[in-house]
Amino acid sequence: MAGIDVALAPDVVTAHHSLRITGAGLLAITFWAWNEKGVLNISSITELNGFDPVWVVLIVGVLTFVLGFTGCIGALRENICLLKFFSIIIGTIFTLELAAGILAFVFKDWVKGQVETFFRENIDGYRKDIDLQNLVDAVQKYMQCCGAAGYDDWDKNAYFNCSLENASRERCGVPFSCCLPDPAQNVVNTQCGYDIRSKTKGTVKDSLVIYTKGCVEAFEDWLPKNIYVVAGAFLVIAFLQMFSIYLARSLISDIEALKSGWRY
Repeated sequence: MAGIDVALAPDVVTAHHSLRITGAGLLAITFWAWNEKGVLNISSITELNGFDPVWVVLIVGVLTFVLGFTGCIGALRENICLLKFFSIIIGTIFTLELAAGILAFVFKDWVKGQVETFFRENIDGYRKDIDLQNLVDAVQKYMQCCGAAGYDDWDKNAYFNCSLENASRERCGVPFSCCLPDPAQNVVNTQCGYDIRSKTKGTVKDSLVIYTKGCVEAFEDWLPKNIYVVAGAFLVIAFLQMFSIYLARSLISDIEALKSGWRY
């Protein structure tokens, strides 16, 4: 890369190469997860019930790999088109993130309703997709909550609803992730939520057996306490995106300056 900033070019290549490796790793995780679930063709993937968290890994993996590939090849081959493509995509992502944050703040009641609806819709697929099940369990345990608006949301699940036609042993219960942890138990009691909703609502609400707060409300309580952590994370992501654009644009300027010198 004679004539181009020798200190800048390696940084650009290294950063983009790391993105490419990260993207390839995420793609490998995606196909491994689908292989474990026995869904390796599009038709069976689309038949999965509820939200499949693997789709998030796939989208992020593809986007990361494409950005890393275009940035790395653009820097190595001194290709201005690829570097501009990289800068435009990163800039677009940053703009969308900023717009989403502003809109979420302005229309927070609408966002709250959408999140609550999304959580309820995926309660139905809790036992049908292991990745979705693990995601819901992780959210309920970390946020110390149960259901979207409350524990009665689990009545929408075929295994946990209280209908007389339901022959499941989990009838009128909740997942174990809704249960308050027992310090005396070394092994997780996966049956702790059995029959808990067959009692009167007052008894359940006053009990010390399960979390009674909905996850949407729990998140609303969690956010103000951790606002600096969330803001810091967004600032770090924004800085990395802006720094990537700066490296690419600086390299483009060096390449254009070098090419203009060839004309004279």
